[in-house]
Amino acid sequence: MNIRGKIFSVALVVVLLVGFFIDKEESKEKDLNNVKVGVLQLLSHPALDSIYKGLEDELANQGYILNKNLKIDLQNAQGDQSNLVTMAKKLVSDNNDIIVGITTPSTLALANETKDIPIIMGGITYPVEAGLIKDENNPGNNITGVSDRTPINQQLELMREVLPTMKNVGIVYTASEDNSSKQANEAKEIAERMGLTVTIKSVSNTNDIQQVVESVASSTDAIYIPIDNTLASAMATVVKVTDKYNIPVFPSADSMVKDGGLLAIGVDQYKIGVETAKVLVAVLNGEKTENKKIVIANEGIIYLNEDKARQLKINIPEKIKNKAEKVG
Repeated sequence: MNIRGKIFSVALVVVLLVGFFIDKEESKEKDLNNVKVGVLQLLSHPALDSIYKGLEDELANQGYILNKNLKIDLQNAQGDQSNLVTMAKKLVSDNNDIIVGITTPSTLALANETKDIPIIMGGITYPVEAGLIKDENNPGNNITGVSDRTPINQQLELMREVLPTMKNVGIVYTASEDNSSKQANEAKEIAERMGLTVTIKSVSNTNDIQQVVESVASSTDAIYIPIDNTLASAMATVVKVTDKYNIPVFPSADSMVKDGGLLAIGVDQYKIGVETAKVLVAVLNGEKTENKKIVIANEGIIYLNEDKARQLKINIPEKIKNKAEKVG
C-alpha cells in the first residue's frame, strides 16, 4: 500500500471512530431528553420545599438539567387528600418514567395508582409500617427511596442534658399521620423507661393545634414533636403557646427549629432530596427498585436555635453548642 493509501485508511478509521462516538453521545442525549419525572408533594413548607430543591440540584449535578434533558411535573396537593388522589392519577396517566413521592401520604397515593412505574420515596419515616414495602433491605416492589427517620432515644437524652431538672414531657403529634403516630408512641415508651412522666396528645388538623398544645404545655417542662407535616406547617402556632408557658419545644427537623423550636437531633431536608435524586438516577440506570435498599439519610445532626435559648433563659451545655448547627 502506498503512502496515500495508508493516509486514506487512517483517515477513514478516524472518521468512523468520531462518527461512532458522536452517535453514542447523541443517543445518550436522546435518552436523557426523554426522561420525565413526576413529583407529588404533600404541601408547601420549607422542609418539603428543601427536599424538592435538593432533588432538583442533585439531578442537575448528575447531568439531568431541567428543561434541557429533563422534564419535571411537580404536583403540590397543599395538604388536601382529595388533591393527592387526583394528582397521583395524573402523574401516572401522563406516563412519567419515574415518580417521586415527598412524604408518606404522597407516596401512598402514588402506590395506589401504579404497580409498574418506579416510585422513589423522598423522606418516608417508616416505609414498611406504612405498607409501602415489605423490607427496607429488599423492598420487593416498584418502590424504594430515602427514610428521614430520627434517633428518638438520642433526642430524649439530649433534652435531659439541656433540662437536667425535667420531669414531665409532653408529646404532640397528628393522629392521621401514621409515621408521626408511631414515633410519638415510641418516644412515650422511651421517656417512661427514663423515669419521665409523659403527657401525649394528638391533633386532628391545624384548627385544634392551639387548644391541644395549650393543654399539654400547662402541665409539662418541655414538648417533643416527631416528624410531622401538619405541626411543621404550624410551628408559629405551637411556639406562640409554648412561649406563653415559657417551655421549650424539641422538634425533629431543622426547619422546625428555625421556626421557633429550641433544639433537635434531626435531618437535613435538603440532603434527603439529594439522596432521593441519587436513588432516582440509580433506578434510571437500571437498578431494580425491588432490590434497592432504602437509604437512611439521618446522621443525627444537632440543630440549635440560640435566640430561643436566650429568650427562654436556657443554658445550653458547651459540648452541645460546639457540635450543633445553629439555625433560627
